[in-house]
Amino acid sequence: MQLPTVVVFGEALTDVVQHSPGHWQGYPGGAPWNVARAMSRLGVPTAFAGSISTDSLGDELAEQSKAAGLDMRFLQRVDADPLVAIVPSSHPPRYFFAGEADLHFDVQQLPEGWLDSVELCHFSCISLARQPLGDRLVEVARMVKKHGKIVSYDPNWRNLMDSRYREVTFPAMVGFAHIIKLSDEDLRQIYPGLSEEEALEELRGMNAAAQILFTRGAEGMVLYEHDAKVEQAAIAIQVADTVGAGDASMAGWLVSSFLGIQESRARLQFSAACASVSCMHSGAYAPSREEVTALLSG
Repeated sequence: MQLPTVVVFGEALTDVVQHSPGHWQGYPGGAPWNVARAMSRLGVPTAFAGSISTDSLGDELAEQSKAAGLDMRFLQRVDADPLVAIVPSSHPPRYFFAGEADLHFDVQQLPEGWLDSVELCHFSCISLARQPLGDRLVEVARMVKKHGKIVSYDPNWRNLMDSRYREVTFPAMVGFAHIIKLSDEDLRQIYPGLSEEEALEELRGMNAAAQILFTRGAEGMVLYEHDAKVEQAAIAIQVADTVGAGDASMAGWLVSSFLGIQESRARLQFSAACASVSCMHSGAYAPSREEVTALLSG
């Protein structure tokens, strides 16, 4: 069986959300896992490389991974408490994390020859802030870059990203990355006290060669590449919710080049359409290529 073109490293988890006092519901998620599912559904052979529990929560993540067409050889099952994000309130957002299944991911268990086959590896979110997994994945990114493969990075800022992450992990990943995606909220957290323009200038100074995809939610997105700046408005739709929209836009941007879409404006439009399709559904919905094409044709 052929190895995947893309491998996404990081966490898959269950969001346990309190919608009203005493009423909780679980949703499979995790930013890297969301990106992996979307890339696969959009038509690029993709694997999610992470570890999940062997209980019913892990079973659901595994089942949805398989349904999305992910390469299951990269998903590891471990006998450990599942990683969960407890969300007592969405407005304002309050959350914390529990469990440790993600921390048991073993790079040595990846399929033989995977690094020779892969063209792009994506890294993001809390997997890079939870030790010892974070340092392990930074070394994977270093290895991927050394082997001449494309490294993509989305910080996806969360409240457990401490000073060590800000001072050590973030600069390292920015330095390795060929593609960096971050939101306006990420930028405010990473560079508190700086204006948007100042913060982006700081970021670009750390890796002038990287593509930077900067998302602004309903205000659209901006691509910074070399000396060029290209803007894309959000594609208007009836919004169910915005959970996972950033992950869908990241997947769309990464996938577009593999689908033969080369011009930057067309790639941005495809990325924006992926985000909009995701927003038309509740939860972290992974858009299909057919749905994105239909939206762009409408």
